[in-house]
Amino acid sequence: MNPEPTVRIRLSVTIPLATALLLTSCGGDSGDAGGGSASGSADVLRVGTEGTYAPFSFHDPSSNELTGYDVEVAQAVGAELGTEVEFSETQFDAIFAGLEADRYDVIANQVTITPEREEKYLFSAPYTVSNGVVITRADEDSVRSLADVKGKRSAQSSTSSFFEVATEAGAQVEPVEGFTQAITLLKQGRVDVTINDSLAFLEYQKTTGDEDVKIAAEIDPPSEQALVFRKDSADLRDRVDDAMEALRADGTLARISEKYFGEDVSGE
Repeated sequence: MNPEPTVRIRLSVTIPLATALLLTSCGGDSGDAGGGSASGSADVLRVGTEGTYAPFSFHDPSSNELTGYDVEVAQAVGAELGTEVEFSETQFDAIFAGLEADRYDVIANQVTITPEREEKYLFSAPYTVSNGVVITRADEDSVRSLADVKGKRSAQSSTSSFFEVATEAGAQVEPVEGFTQAITLLKQGRVDVTINDSLAFLEYQKTTGDEDVKIAAEIDPPSEQALVFRKDSADLRDRVDDAMEALRADGTLARISEKYFGEDVSGE
């Protein structure tokens, strides 16, 4: 796999001595040549993200800067911990492999908590609660519920939780690299549906004004998204959870959420 492009976000934060000692004392040395990880160094929290999944992780068209809801949540966590945050961008289908290979310490990319993933990874406290939706072309009337995707062609990223949802519902799944490609195939008539996060679709429709696709059905119950860590990063996960709790208490998570969605979707 080619090395992922890296975007560095430097945070001018004075690290209190106690925090620096705490962070430095945890974890082992990183084998990644790109620099130390937050599990082994107080200097950098390495974050894997997609960079093409608006409004969660994408590049601002006017500045080309990496931004988005998940990006700002990760930056806020880094500031609370007193660390620099370094983003590595990769396709979603490769994002878990990058975590396992220690290319970064944590994934921030709207990863849904599922029992299968909990067997392999550690999760932070959720920072998004949302519904999955079935998306069709605007002139499609045969889909009114998740059950109606049975036998239909559905475009899904192979490592997404929605891939599992589509498969279990009986769809014929066409693997894609991400949401943008799924919508393209849907509009071209090469697939019948795609299943994704309601917030991602609403942002897409708001940004593009695309009336050729629509939400045909919502999926219950709501899902929870969180930051993802390797199983050997329990200490880092715990410190991030403490930071997340502080950000929730002081209203930071709510403010970031309202900036992107007009309401607080960060959960309790």
